[in-house]
Amino acid sequence: MTTSAPIPRRVVRATLIGNFTEWFDFAVYGAVAVTLGKVFFPSDDPVVSLLASLAVFGVAYVFRPLGGALLGSLGDRRGRRVALSLAVLGISGATTFIGLLPSYAAIGFWAPVLLVLLRSVQGLSAGGEWTSASAFIAEYAPAGRRGARAALISASAGLAIVAGTASVLALESALTPAAMQSWGWRVPFLLAAPLGLVGFYLRSKLDETPVYRELRAQDEVSATPLRDALRTERPAMLIAFACTSVTGVGFYYLATYFGNALSITGDRRTALIVTSIAMVFYSAICPLAGRVSDRIGRRPVYIGGALAHAVLAVPVLLLVGSGSPWLALLGMCLFAIPQSGLNVMSSIVLVELFPARTRSSGAALAFSVGVGPVAGTAPLVAATLASSAGSAVGSAVASGLYLAVIALVVGLVLLRVLPETSGRSLSDAAPTVRDRAEVTAG
Repeated sequence: MTTSAPIPRRVVRATLIGNFTEWFDFAVYGAVAVTLGKVFFPSDDPVVSLLASLAVFGVAYVFRPLGGALLGSLGDRRGRRVALSLAVLGISGATTFIGLLPSYAAIGFWAPVLLVLLRSVQGLSAGGEWTSASAFIAEYAPAGRRGARAALISASAGLAIVAGTASVLALESALTPAAMQSWGWRVPFLLAAPLGLVGFYLRSKLDETPVYRELRAQDEVSATPLRDALRTERPAMLIAFACTSVTGVGFYYLATYFGNALSITGDRRTALIVTSIAMVFYSAICPLAGRVSDRIGRRPVYIGGALAHAVLAVPVLLLVGSGSPWLALLGMCLFAIPQSGLNVMSSIVLVELFPARTRSSGAALAFSVGVGPVAGTAPLVAATLASSAGSAVGSAVASGLYLAVIALVVGLVLLRVLPETSGRSLSDAAPTVRDRAEVTAG
């Protein structure tokens, strides 16, 4: 089925709100990590408390692949709408309950245990959110405009990070440090409740996508989509894994690590403001990246973005570590240009790589592994490399080379194996390995 009608606005709103909620939580947790360390992991050493808080932050990434397998399979068996509804309910519910958790001082050992459990629920839910949302909006999109429509997923994530960071900055400006630690940190987490309820209501009222309705009408819905994907779509899953690995590493550098590196040479507030401005710029150019891919194809945008990361990584880290907020902002905005292309392509290429009957399962599992254990650890690895370098320039080069090597390797791999997917019908069977080789060679 080729869709030519514009996407209904209710579909766009319902799809984006859950994605916004996921990344709002991502930004809020990162921005209040120091406070959470004091609340849930009190210690005489503030660094120990912070590291414990960040370790819990990473728990969600461990559970992402499992969530991708479960929600992705559900999306193929029961429908994209069902998976989307459950994802937003899980993300917003867990985020809200974090805002209600008693502190370590109130209930002792159970406070961090409950925090870990809620972060696990967030990870399970987030594992199926991004690709389910991408599949839903792409399967509704008009022919020839799928890239532009899928770009809204990436743009909403960037804006959610800005909103989450801004909410924490506003609270820190209005409250005393004691009030922030006592109750202020809870406010942005509690905002997930109305966002989640609205998102769940909007998503539960949607019709299934035209592609999935056709699949169901032809009685081609798979009873075991994850097993089918692992058996028949392993080449596509490996390609998707490579794509999302470089995309995720680059995105976490932009959204978190650059700000941390800037805060070493400046103050935290300035670092958050500079990062937020860069994320606004990134969000603004995501739709342009989607439109470019609709015009010239996914391959050149994806491969060009990966190779650009390899070239820019070290120079951008040098700008970020220069001590000048203006040079740091310039570097982040330069980096945001290829990153917007990579991120938008991860939204649409993963949808186009897989046949309709295993699309949610294959894409969600590959995506969750790529952005979970691989990309989710990138800021920590980069920080470790930087701390062992011994100088500001050495730190920039060490952390930059880590990203550059990943981007170069993945870029060269994609140059060889990534097929051009922009012309495919989302109702058609996926191309065979031989077809992929022919497309790539051409």
